[in-house]
Amino acid sequence: MEQRNDVSGVLLVLMAGILWGTVGPAQLLADVPAGPVALGGARILLGGVVLAVTVLVTAPGAYRTLSRTSWPPLLAASAATATFQAAFMTSVARTGAAVATAIAFGIAPVSTGVCERLVLGTPLTRRWIGGTAFAIAGCALVMTPAGPVRIDAYGAAFGALAGGCFGVYTVSAKRLIHGGVGMPAAVSVTLLAGGAVLAPWTLAGLPALGTVRGLALVTWLGPVTAALAYWFFVTGLRRVTAATAGTLSLAEPLVATVLAVSVLGERMSAPVTAGSVLLLGGLVIVSLPSRRPPAAKAPPRGHRGFDTRPKARRPRPATATAPPAGRP
Repeated sequence: MEQRNDVSGVLLVLMAGILWGTVGPAQLLADVPAGPVALGGARILLGGVVLAVTVLVTAPGAYRTLSRTSWPPLLAASAATATFQAAFMTSVARTGAAVATAIAFGIAPVSTGVCERLVLGTPLTRRWIGGTAFAIAGCALVMTPAGPVRIDAYGAAFGALAGGCFGVYTVSAKRLIHGGVGMPAAVSVTLLAGGAVLAPWTLAGLPALGTVRGLALVTWLGPVTAALAYWFFVTGLRRVTAATAGTLSLAEPLVATVLAVSVLGERMSAPVTAGSVLLLGGLVIVSLPSRRPPAAKAPPRGHRGFDTRPKARRPRPATATAPPAGRP
């Protein structure tokens, strides 16, 4: 069955993308000497703690919705969360915020749409295909280096891995939603589980994370870009398809590019400008609400030409009788 996208869901997913778009620039601006994996682990671990405390205070019964059938997609989402953090932060450290974000989220819509088609059987609409093509073309232009800049091959590979993990996470979250799971509780579990996997690197980076810059960075990344942004995302995901959510996540490279120019002092070249316009156009195409097909109108009574089905004749009685006067 085709799900129709709701405007409120689109806005919530876009808000999540805007917050996620600040991760790379904030990492470079803070210039904390902690490793990228340690930073990613601290981000999702703190975000998971904040979200778990919020759920326990506001809806403590939400954790009881995590039944045995919900654990396979929950574990898949947890693994994707941990891998995404490590891969994306490593890509940012090796290639820069703009390029890493463009690569990861240029691949994310395709991986999300393919995963949703394979796992959930959701058809991919022509509007999604067109809007995603525009947005990915925009990403390709946005990541075009200005001047003699060499893109690190390993950094690009980690960015591509992060984009694939985003698709796995989004479709896993969609399966949890279909199962009637309390999503804030489920997200807190995925963040805590992913943070636990990365805990050895986080503990090793505590001296660097404990500095003033490190604490300020983690305070922004954990509660805001993890707990709040993921809450926005899964709430909006109830009202849009996973493929649409994957394309809307391309707001992240657009925000990262704007911040790279306005805050980090990077130049806005002609290809980056054209790519930003294409990217924004793709987001607008995908964000447009679906038009419902017009309901079929019943033909007015007594109007000929609408109902062409043959009329059923009444069976004649078994004994032949003369027809009444005036009838053939």
